[in-house]
Amino acid sequence: MSIADRQRPAPGELFLDHVSHFVPDLDAAAATLEALGFVVTPSSIQHTETGPAGASNRCVMLEAGYLELLAPTLDTPIARHMRARMEKFIGVHLACFGTPDVEAEHARLAAHGFEPQPPVNLERKLDGARVARFKLARPDAQAMPEGRIQYVEQLTPEAIWTKRNLAHRNGVTALQALYVVADEPAQAAARWARFCGLLPRPDGDLVALECARGRVLVGTRLHLAGVLGDAPAAPALAGYALACSHPKAFAARCSGLGLAVRKTAAGHAISLPPFLGGVWLV
Repeated sequence: MSIADRQRPAPGELFLDHVSHFVPDLDAAAATLEALGFVVTPSSIQHTETGPAGASNRCVMLEAGYLELLAPTLDTPIARHMRARMEKFIGVHLACFGTPDVEAEHARLAAHGFEPQPPVNLERKLDGARVARFKLARPDAQAMPEGRIQYVEQLTPEAIWTKRNLAHRNGVTALQALYVVADEPAQAAARWARFCGLLPRPDGDLVALECARGRVLVGTRLHLAGVLGDAPAAPALAGYALACSHPKAFAARCSGLGLAVRKTAAGHAISLPPFLGGVWLV
């Protein structure tokens, strides 16, 4: 099975598909990631069936999942939501779960009181004649206050999980975990569990939700600061964990670029620059 094919969950499975940084300048954010040894895709504009969605992105494709840089470009509801989130802080504002059936997830979210918006088909033109197509299910914006939390069904993973896009030079291979800040972690984790259809369980001072690929960890700002070195005020997405074949070398590369690197009990916590925001754990 190819890497692209492995981005489609099997029936009944759920993946941590991607996380997104809302940024004011796509190219500046991409330049930082490229300096750290990542291949970043060219800028592309997202379109719905009715026209531009109002955002452009650049991505870092990984063997499992991906990272997205997302910037508002037009005056649309999506772009206005992004700008409002960015007024609070620049950083990780979106997390997306991969599903084999967006329509089924939409029906389940409606049954559990998340008041989802109608499913939407999105696409973006890539280099050459390639087009990435995907379908989203989103809850009401107030239902998940930590960020824009949604489901995606990848329709054309082969268009973007390509050999060129996966040729990173830093040993980073996968998106492993998402860290969620909550004042009441047990209550927040129970809500996330209903959203994801997963069972929460204790994980030290945190609460964990295990997907078929990837996991979500919910904790207070104080407890997450012990893992990540820093965390925004709740409710928020604090950062995420990356699998890396050479974590010490990658951490040194980040430090050499001027990023703050802290050694915590969980690994190397790397604080990203203010125009990118968030924390990596490798």
